[in-house]
Amino acid sequence: MKSIKRKYDALIIGFGKGGKTLAAYLANKGWQVALVEQSALMYGGTCINIACIPTKFLVHSAETHVPYALAIDEKNQLTANLRQRNYDSVDESPNAMVITGKATFISPHLLSIRLNDTGEEVLIEAERIMINTGATGCIPPIPGIHSSRRVFTSTTLIEQTELPQKLVIIGGGYIALEFANMYAQFGSNITLIDKSPFFLPGEDRDVADVIQSILSDKGIRIEMGVTIEAIETDDPRHDVVVFRNHAGEIEEVKASAILVAVGRQPYTEGLNLSAAGVEQDAKGFIRVNERLQTNVPHIWAIGDVNGGPQFTYISLDDFRIIRSQFFGFGEHTLLDRKNIPSSLFISPPLSHVGLREHEALRQGYRIRVATLPAAVNMRAQIIKQTEGLLKAIVDADTNQILGCTLLCAHSSELINLVQVAMNAKLDFTVLRDTIYTHPTMSEALNDLFAKL
Repeated sequence: MKSIKRKYDALIIGFGKGGKTLAAYLANKGWQVALVEQSALMYGGTCINIACIPTKFLVHSAETHVPYALAIDEKNQLTANLRQRNYDSVDESPNAMVITGKATFISPHLLSIRLNDTGEEVLIEAERIMINTGATGCIPPIPGIHSSRRVFTSTTLIEQTELPQKLVIIGGGYIALEFANMYAQFGSNITLIDKSPFFLPGEDRDVADVIQSILSDKGIRIEMGVTIEAIETDDPRHDVVVFRNHAGEIEEVKASAILVAVGRQPYTEGLNLSAAGVEQDAKGFIRVNERLQTNVPHIWAIGDVNGGPQFTYISLDDFRIIRSQFFGFGEHTLLDRKNIPSSLFISPPLSHVGLREHEALRQGYRIRVATLPAAVNMRAQIIKQTEGLLKAIVDADTNQILGCTLLCAHSSELINLVQVAMNAKLDFTVLRDTIYTHPTMSEALNDLFAKL
């Protein structure tokens, strides 16, 4: 079939947060823009279709006791509506076109797009190219893992309409813990197994111990220091996960579903980056400078594929960095990023910004540390969410906040207030002495910083 050639000012490969925001913005500025997405089920990107939005919707559904099958149905309706809104936000611009197909580099400025609907090949030449293809889950080389019909990723598990009665989760990071907490609240029997000898090794031990206790109290079995020997698929009723525990003993656990959550890797399959001369690091992430440019100056990489923090709000900031290069917004680069907050949406949520206690000590700071049980806050008692711990790390020499960890209700909102104070280099006493409304979780900042 004869190919058709088109030319654009900018080509964006992938419909993620940074890419779709950039496409709409450039089109509104009069640029001719093409946004290529290989799947019609991914308009809007990972966040709204298979990650942040659907999983947090399901977390809320589990917390409010919505039946699992109904929650999945409502989740699907939500993501379908968001997909259409995101598609329209780009495609309705007279200067932008959404092209559904697979992109492959032919040369640094020229790509072939194989259209999904017709199979036709379209050649696109672009002055500037942004790669926004995201990341995908890793599958470890466990014997039997590829022959099992009960092995899922976080993407495929939330497509299932039947609640797994016995869910085995391989991994111990944020995705693993979020799904363990969520499915336990839906009613699944959860076993979480991880190769690390320590639960949440990056956290301070006092915080990690409280989280482990909270999850264990929900009935979640947590096995650390595990080596998985095999996944056996002989029984039609269930799989069997065979593992060697921390003591070196062989154990088995039956599974009606197995979630693999051991990390994510960049998605560059089929892009043929070598044809464009674009360099990747040892893990396959696209190398970028502080302006998100690859080694090829007219090609940028934004979002998860560039190896930065894998958060939607980071992808949005990637958009700001690229925007600053094309229009007069002043220079904005990766070097400007400070104190990036994060949240783990278990119940209660864990949120963090800055340095942890062990990190601050390792970097040589003289510190003051405050901790506060979440139960002392009146709002926590009113809403009956009294589990958790709040922790603040302050520079003893400057009184500036070095870091804060909040394991409490509404922590994902509170942590942003702490981040603003840190970026403004405010004395911790500002948060300590601010007048907050009552009764609210933000009042816990009065009590936390008063302990210093």
